[in-house]
Amino acid sequence: MSEVSQEAKSFLSLLKESTNTSVLTGAGVSVASGIPDFRSPGGLYSKVSPEIFELSSFMKDPAGYYKVARERIHTMADTVPNATHILLARLQEMGLIQTIITQNIDGLLQKAGARDVVELHGTVSLFDCLQCSKKFDRSEMELILESADVPKCSCGGLIKPRIVFFGEMLPEKAIRSSEDAALAADLFLALGSSLMVYPAAQFPVIAKSSGARVAIVNRDETGLDYLADHIFRVELEGFSKEVISLLEAES
Repeated sequence: MSEVSQEAKSFLSLLKESTNTSVLTGAGVSVASGIPDFRSPGGLYSKVSPEIFELSSFMKDPAGYYKVARERIHTMADTVPNATHILLARLQEMGLIQTIITQNIDGLLQKAGARDVVELHGTVSLFDCLQCSKKFDRSEMELILESADVPKCSCGGLIKPRIVFFGEMLPEKAIRSSEDAALAADLFLALGSSLMVYPAAQFPVIAKSSGARVAIVNRDETGLDYLADHIFRVELEGFSKEVISLLEAES
């Protein structure tokens, strides 16, 4: 068995030993679907200024945001789940993992069949009027943007994407659900996350403080390697395919 396969076998054994596993996913989980992460060379920030995600910038120049978003951000919703999304959805269906928390805004976990995903940073697929709170989906937004640089609701209010901009608080319900999942877990998995961005990076810490084991699955070092009980330093897509193969061999 190859080294990756051995890692995959250890990973699956770890899951089977757990009775309550919570998962945090970061940008690295979606790279294999063609969605660049933010900070690495060639990542989104090498093509788009981080300022585009600042709430003050959006409110000052919504047309500028939407011009970039139609090409670089909204298109995340058009991508296809990769092996890691598929694996997590399958593990959840099998009862080997429970809550999935994501820092991603692409909706690919749900596309793969995952249920009740906690979206810390929102989603690119939904939009809200800042004045009357009317909701719009992606197709409705694209129609509006065909004839207007700045999308407005019928009430005249500005329509904002349901993503969490810099300068905004994360959704209280999402934070509470994530904290509850961390406290309940006896195993906390972090996949494809640098674990450098808070408050997401606090959830493995909460889990560890509550007695859970922490496992990190990531290509590169993370900000929380020092507290991990298990580290799988792997390429996520190939690793996920190995675990899927193991699951299929057992079925």
